Amino acid sequence: MHKIKLALLSVLSIALSGCGASQEPAPEPQKSAAELAYISDSSPVAKARLDKAIAPLFKDPAMAETRALLIMYRGKIIAERYGEGYDKDTRFISWSMAKSFTGALIGFLVADGRLVLDDPAPVPAWQRPGDPRGQITLRHLLHMSSGLDHTEVAEEGGKTIFEADTNRMLFLDGAQDTAAYAEARPMEATAGEKFEYSTATSNVLSDIITRTLTDSSDPQVRRDVTLRFIRGRLLEPLGMDSTYPEFDPNGTFLGGSFIHATARDYARFGEFLRHNGARKGAKHLPVNWVQFMRTSSENDPAYGGHLWLNKKRPEGRNQVLFPDDGPETIFAALGHLGQQIVVSPEQKLTVVRLGKTQDDVLAPMSAQIGRIMALFPVEG
Repeated sequence: MHKIKLALLSVLSIALSGCGASQEPAPEPQKSAAELAYISDSSPVAKARLDKAIAPLFKDPAMAETRALLIMYRGKIIAERYGEGYDKDTRFISWSMAKSFTGALIGFLVADGRLVLDDPAPVPAWQRPGDPRGQITLRHLLHMSSGLDHTEVAEEGGKTIFEADTNRMLFLDGAQDTAAYAEARPMEATAGEKFEYSTATSNVLSDIITRTLTDSSDPQVRRDVTLRFIRGRLLEPLGMDSTYPEFDPNGTFLGGSFIHATARDYARFGEFLRHNGARKGAKHLPVNWVQFMRTSSENDPAYGGHLWLNKKRPEGRNQVLFPDDGPETIFAALGHLGQQIVVSPEQKLTVVRLGKTQDDVLAPMSAQIGRIMALFPVEG
């Protein structure tokens, strides 16, 4: 009888396992990135209208691949969307947006009295008597007007990709000590005379930051001291917990190209500059330094102190923002393949776009960012 009861219980158990009462609930279908896209009810632009303006960045082939789009209005995220495989926790490479971080970091040392904007840049290799590089100031470097010979991309100098200075410095013979490569370049123009966009220039500034902080030549010491400075003065006060700066083997911060952060952290940096170096009412970077960064340099109205400005460039130079379609006060940190932190103080607006769009076809994507920003009111 006992065996019969066990057999009946076994049959009953099998029968129950096939009915809905004992099954685990079926998992909900995973939502696509488009379904997870967020637009706040508090957006000053109607949700349907804003969604329609954002959609081409992710759907139109002419704009290539947008991986993240984030809009902050009056300090709040009011729109956020990611491409498939990316989300709010993804770290994205900055490329040249890092240059604007470097510009801000130099500002801390100027504010501390440890560097002087119009003094000769403290680069030991330039201090020999008769060396014209000894006339280069921090202002010249920040304005991309050092006069140093540099080919940023092969197409500009008629060189192969293996001969362009940026590639040699970051990936080939200069990669072990990027600052040494950059600081060894000869002059091709008088300091302050010519605008030439240069990743090498930003790496010189990065090296100046480190040598201002420590006399050590030990790569690990150089790296650790600089990382503490970046975290203590910028990342931690701004709550940029995801942000990770890269260093070369000699311990130099790769301040021209390599920061990794989430879209939200990049937006925090944009908001920091929108608030003239303050966060939550606490002043970190002096207002006059942020204003310097946001003021046109002598050799290119659209470039300030390691920031791009919404102004027309001289004839023959590519327009980088949308000077005909937005306030002149708009400024931006821009990077290779269409990385953008675009800030409009008059609209209380910060827009971050991250992705992969080849540099020679950026115009449609950049114009769409301009159309999105134009939807928001100018508030003064």
